[in-house]
Amino acid sequence: MIAFCGIELSNPVINGSGTFDALAARRVFGEAFERDFPFSAYVSKTITLEPRAGNPPPRLWELGQGMINSIGLPNKGLARFIDEDLPEYATLPAPLIVSIMGFKPEELVTMLQLLDGRDEIAAIELNFSCPNVKTGNIVGSDPVESEAMMTELRPHSTKQLIAKLAPSTSRPDLVAAAAESAGADAISLINTLPGMAFAPGSKEPWLGAGSGGISGPAIRPVALGQVARVASTVRIPIVGMGGVENGRDAAALIDAGATLVAVGTENFRDPAAGNRIASELLQIRGDRVATV
Repeated sequence: MIAFCGIELSNPVINGSGTFDALAARRVFGEAFERDFPFSAYVSKTITLEPRAGNPPPRLWELGQGMINSIGLPNKGLARFIDEDLPEYATLPAPLIVSIMGFKPEELVTMLQLLDGRDEIAAIELNFSCPNVKTGNIVGSDPVESEAMMTELRPHSTKQLIAKLAPSTSRPDLVAAAAESAGADAISLINTLPGMAFAPGSKEPWLGAGSGGISGPAIRPVALGQVARVASTVRIPIVGMGGVENGRDAAALIDAGATLVAVGTENFRDPAAGNRIASELLQIRGDRVATV
């Protein structure tokens, strides 16, 4: 067992938000779900206060070493998530981490207040990859914005709060330290890197929204570097992610300072990646996994 922010987990491998729908997987795979597809904790897709349709298609562009996605956070909104999904999540065999995002601080405050008393939720991931509507700065890439946001949000939740940072910064250590100083219980990084692709034979963007986020093995060195830099600065645990394909990749992030490792793009290629990577990691590391 491993402890993360006081939450007991069977292993250090979880899913990245938006890359594995545990409820849909159980409906599709039935009894095989718990046997073949387990993560030690399930992270929901990012939920917003109001429903979102997401970005116009096309939404995906395949790379040789990953993909660019422009999904746009489609979701049913918080009220329907609480009414329809939370009861089902409560029956899963692992803790639930709910990922939320707001376009104004007031939205996040409301969401935290509504989720605070829900026993189904072990922790909340704050997706700080959104811009401050007043300054235009990405909250999770700016120390001042991150500290201000955490300072405003912390009093409104008794849950463990995980600050998910944006990778578009040269000083992720300063951003993470600012979030820690304002009350974050853990740091999650990295999110996708911004990018775009032209349609074949055209000078027009392929993605419906024009651009999107790069994920997969192509960003693994960036993830490793940022996790190592943040780990040298903060004392709170880190969820490391970015291009994890196998146990070796997971072990490298742990060696860099991560307590947990999240699997994202690899889930689209191998729906059972979580179980496989956890098994490979166990063979590589044995029980030498940090407990925080």
